[in-house]
Amino acid sequence: MTTAAIDTKTEYLRALPGDDVRQILWRFADRFDLQMLVQSVRGVARGPVARLVASGARNTHDWTPEKASLLQSFDESGITGVFMEPSDGGFIEGPKNLALALVAFELAWVDAGAATGSLAGCLALSPIHERGTPEQRRYYMNKCAPPQPGEDRKPWRGSFALTEPIPYVGVETGMLGGKVKVAEWKEGQEPTLQVDKRGRFITNMGFANFVTAAVESDDPRIKGTCMVILEETDPGTFDRGTPTRKLVHQLSSTNDPVLSLQVPAHRIIGGYTVQDGVIVPRYSHGEIIEAVFRRTRVTVAIMTSAKLLSAVEPVIRYARGRFRGGNIATPGSPRYELGLQLKQDVVHRLVDVWATGEASASLGFAAARVFDQLDPLEREKTEILAALGIQGGSATFKAMRKVQKDAIEYLAGKRPDLKGDFLVEYALLDSVANVLCPACKLWNTGHGAAVMREAVSLMGGYGITEDCPGFLGHKWMDAQLEATYEGPEAVQRRQLSVTMTGDLFLAQFRQWIREMRQIANDRPGTGACALATAMQMWLWSLEHLLKTTDADGAKLYQSSRQGVTFPLADALCWLLASRSQILDAIELEKKGPDNPTVAEGLPGLLNFMTDLCHVQSAHAAGEVGRVCAELVFGYNRHPAWDTEGCASCYQSEDLDAMESLIPGISSVACGYTDVIEKDGSHPAKAGPCARFDSLDQFTRLRVRMDGCLTGSQLAKDRAAEALTKVMIPEALDYPA
Repeated sequence: MTTAAIDTKTEYLRALPGDDVRQILWRFADRFDLQMLVQSVRGVARGPVARLVASGARNTHDWTPEKASLLQSFDESGITGVFMEPSDGGFIEGPKNLALALVAFELAWVDAGAATGSLAGCLALSPIHERGTPEQRRYYMNKCAPPQPGEDRKPWRGSFALTEPIPYVGVETGMLGGKVKVAEWKEGQEPTLQVDKRGRFITNMGFANFVTAAVESDDPRIKGTCMVILEETDPGTFDRGTPTRKLVHQLSSTNDPVLSLQVPAHRIIGGYTVQDGVIVPRYSHGEIIEAVFRRTRVTVAIMTSAKLLSAVEPVIRYARGRFRGGNIATPGSPRYELGLQLKQDVVHRLVDVWATGEASASLGFAAARVFDQLDPLEREKTEILAALGIQGGSATFKAMRKVQKDAIEYLAGKRPDLKGDFLVEYALLDSVANVLCPACKLWNTGHGAAVMREAVSLMGGYGITEDCPGFLGHKWMDAQLEATYEGPEAVQRRQLSVTMTGDLFLAQFRQWIREMRQIANDRPGTGACALATAMQMWLWSLEHLLKTTDADGAKLYQSSRQGVTFPLADALCWLLASRSQILDAIELEKKGPDNPTVAEGLPGLLNFMTDLCHVQSAHAAGEVGRVCAELVFGYNRHPAWDTEGCASCYQSEDLDAMESLIPGISSVACGYTDVIEKDGSHPAKAGPCARFDSLDQFTRLRVRMDGCLTGSQLAKDRAAEALTKVMIPEALDYPA
């Protein structure tokens, strides 16, 4: 181990958090199956994957035999089977969102392209898993499951084809270039469909055996849009296309395919009915991808979290060894032992990187756990409503609106009889999941990519070399792509701007504010006080903007005013991430003593994790304060030096007259408003100071929040000092 001597008077972080710590933080300490999965995936990530990256496999766009060898490693390690039910060849019972998130985390710790390649097969199967018919699920899950001992077969691989070629790529998921029409429909027989789809940026396309493709009707005999399963042996053209010339994620196969195939109508995902001679798919493509993306976005978010946390050890090692070998850096001297860590800037910036990584991982894994809770409830909810005769989008929406009102009354304590009510429990979880999913995808990948740049810069010029320890340069570039996967930032912000205003979510958000207040009382070092005030400020600002107009009388909070809705969505993400991080630290405090491995160094670990929470909550509060102040004040017109603008100003002669009655009023008045001289002159500025008496509560909140930042920089100093003392291994456990 390489480290400076540990101060015995103060409990510092002794070593980087290991598996026992992560299992507690992310709530799988009681899941032996997930623990074994993590070890198995790590063996692939830091073995075959790391060797491929180190050997330069990322330098080509083509899908090479060396890259293809990863598929067998995925099969043998259990990665491929994670998505499957045991009856289909998998090995994990029940929901698998947390399991998939852990797989993504371990693979992306080394290379995000490998993570994307493994998860793309799950994405291809997700439309079938979420909305397919029982026959479709059974057939394709069995085909894609890894071969069991004694079986002589190759598993199928799939691709998910949603996006279209330029110039249509990225327009929006509701505008499709892919077309479907009836090729043949004989009396009494199943229709045959002609599907034409040109895809762009389609992962796994270089070797896929089937494609789940989004298309829209090009025939009056087919209604709307749908998703269709296309197989490589179907009649027609199954052209995998040319490899996409991407700069990142080169360990995944990405092509621009051309598909023109004839398929039986039972390949429509979810099935169909025939009404008056028209094929009516049971699900539109939008309904399918909504069900898919609200889960799979979480795993992509986790990939960027892994990058940030994986950067900590290489940066520490680089900083400490920076001056070794020089004439004046003799062994045992501070310069030799600490190197660049002698300078506060280096350790302070690394604290920011680490705090962001912890917060983003906490948010992402919290979302994964929510979906694990939600998945079985969602299926039961559908069955309950069907039993009540409630079917179809509008009827379901109407029924759930009533359930949401009941849930709000339950939260308010007005309906204790609803405790344990199944639909109420579902509504509560669903309202949170609808916010956490786009929030973690937006914040983890967007802000995470910006912070990853900080990690790379801490490596100096080494950070942008091919042989940078930890492959940090690759990870920085990869993060840019992850920010656009499954909808770029604008898509996530748009979804958040709708879901975060839901009454049921806001009712729970108010509870979270009270929760943070209590935590601040019990554990003031977490920064929960600043976070609670920032949450209160965000909520006040949202409610204000929902009912306020701008200087021209136009409504502020509306879908077309993304200058209002999007920044508020961004600000919420900071709050959610910091809250998740604090809750994870509390979980560690509660469960850590029960684990002998964790308990040994728990005091120092808790001190460090608590300080990271404080640092991150201060960042979140500062960001929320900035965004909310700009929105609350920014849409009012600044007063000018005219009759209306000067109405609130003092005239100098009036002040002189009042001075004889109220001595000292001149000095007081000049401190609070502008004074117009007898000759009409005024202070040299844009206009009289703006006054908004109706916003007194906001200004009080802002001052209060700024005061809540007290101690946050001291926490950062402590965390930075801990980085100079923490032990690290002699070398990374995967090749450079």
